Amino acid sequence: MEQTAFDDPAYRAAAVDLLGVLAYGELTAFERMAEDAKLAPTLNDKAELAALATTEFGHFQQLRDRLVVLGVDPMDAMTPFVTPLDAFHDHTAPSDWLEGLVKAYVGDGLANDFYREIASFVDAETRALVLEVFVDSGQAEFIVDRVRAAIEEDPKLGGRLALWGRRLVGEALSQAQRIAADRDSLAALLAGSVDRPGLDLAAIGRMFTRLTEAHTARMTALGLQA
Repeated sequence: MEQTAFDDPAYRAAAVDLLGVLAYGELTAFERMAEDAKLAPTLNDKAELAALATTEFGHFQQLRDRLVVLGVDPMDAMTPFVTPLDAFHDHTAPSDWLEGLVKAYVGDGLANDFYREIASFVDAETRALVLEVFVDSGQAEFIVDRVRAAIEEDPKLGGRLALWGRRLVGEALSQAQRIAADRDSLAALLAGSVDRPGLDLAAIGRMFTRLTEAHTARMTALGLQA
């Protein structure tokens, strides 16, 4: 029988952890966006955010189904990440509609970029699924339109939302570091092994440069100072 990467217990644990954290992240994103839709100032805004929430739930289902194919209970795979992800959302609960939009665009965007980076170290099938889940469908463009329009109407909003965006990136990076530190399998995935190259210090530096540049581009798109 042909061997696969999943025959290595260490690799299997890392891939399951990656799929587990992504699945719970998508499930909470769905839940949060559905809740934030209640704050929408218009019916159209409510419908737009509800559509984004539906997309997130579809991503959760894809990740859940992949775990089932691997013979893993999706609930068991997600459980280790409930506490850190819930803590992140508790620390970054938006106070209004606009903060919720910025969080969905900037905070989730940074987390997605980080996990896309990790996906370059997994098998082709898992990597394809992760990249498919995080592909930009263009739906979030309505967030850019709403935030820019709000700042144009009230320029003072720009400063408050920029500070909020900076806080989100700090919290998101701290959360990612905590998860990587707490889960040896994910740390090992990034570090590599004898037959599978990982990230050295220079590569880690380049990765964080890419993450920072993508964050700055998102903030700029919203009309905010990074």
